[in-house]
Amino acid sequence: MAVTMKEVAELAGVSKSTVSQFLNKRFNYMSVDTKKKIEEAIEELNYIPNEVARSLKHKKTFIVGVISSTILSKFTTEVVRAIEDECQLKGVQVIVCNTDDDPLKEKKYVQSMIARQVDGLIIFPTEENKKMYSSLVKNGYPFVFVDRKIDDISVDTVLLNNEKASELAVEAFVLHNHTQIGIITFPLGKKAITTRVERLSGYRSTLKKHSLPVNESYIKSGRLDEMPALIGQLFHMDNPPTAIIATNDMILEQVLIYAKNNRLSIPEDFSLIGIDDVSFASFYNPPITTISQPSFEMGKRSARLLLDLIDQKEEEQAGRPELVRLNPEINHRESVRRLD
Repeated sequence: MAVTMKEVAELAGVSKSTVSQFLNKRFNYMSVDTKKKIEEAIEELNYIPNEVARSLKHKKTFIVGVISSTILSKFTTEVVRAIEDECQLKGVQVIVCNTDDDPLKEKKYVQSMIARQVDGLIIFPTEENKKMYSSLVKNGYPFVFVDRKIDDISVDTVLLNNEKASELAVEAFVLHNHTQIGIITFPLGKKAITTRVERLSGYRSTLKKHSLPVNESYIKSGRLDEMPALIGQLFHMDNPPTAIIATNDMILEQVLIYAKNNRLSIPEDFSLIGIDDVSFASFYNPPITTISQPSFEMGKRSARLLLDLIDQKEEEQAGRPELVRLNPEINHRESVRRLD
């Protein structure tokens, strides 16, 4: 027979309501001694709370879903980790789904999570599912966008000041007398991801600010498996760029692999800056200059927005949605060379 809450209460010498308050993390009027007695009773009896009964009583499952674009990125894993940490503080579990930026997978995961009655979702969205997200907004389903935004979708969103990230990189190169600056990004297009569009926009505008021409042949975009060929195109130009911006950690890795395979030296043959401060950047030889994102803060802020949204009633949601923009920082290292 399963151990009941009543048995826990009897062993601890408290009421069932006190045990219930303990399980729901309501400790305001609970002494340290009472908490200790309940903890010991739960451990001795090996009591497992009935989450189904709890969810029926509160009309919640105490589970949220994260629809992640890719778990291969260090940035994404840090955001998800921060989301999980913040939710755990509230007794909420997290289910993570990986879409590989495939709109069809993304749509199926969103529909699956809603069918499982998760309390809300944190999503790295794609533009292709705009119609679905519009429907969720109309139906009052709680969800938050992170890292990307979709125009005309009225939903809380947390993302980086992406134009600033590219600006910091271009400014660092210009300060070292570089005028031929290339940039590599994942696929662009009519429905391109926010980060890609904004980082390219920041690159263009900062070049123009310094009266430098935008050489379209210095801009390369494509899938991860296309990166070796795209990087090769840059270096086989008659007048190749002297500096390159890798717009995320996965592209940075591809540039470093290409340089090693082709015996190119950094920063003697070309200077390099990556957006995303990967762990190996500081001890790579030479250490790589990077633009770091406040990934943990982005995860925490998106989790707090969602948890508040789940707890609030419609009449309490005045002033929403909220667009949170967090600023990047540059980590100056040794991969940028000053030109004479």
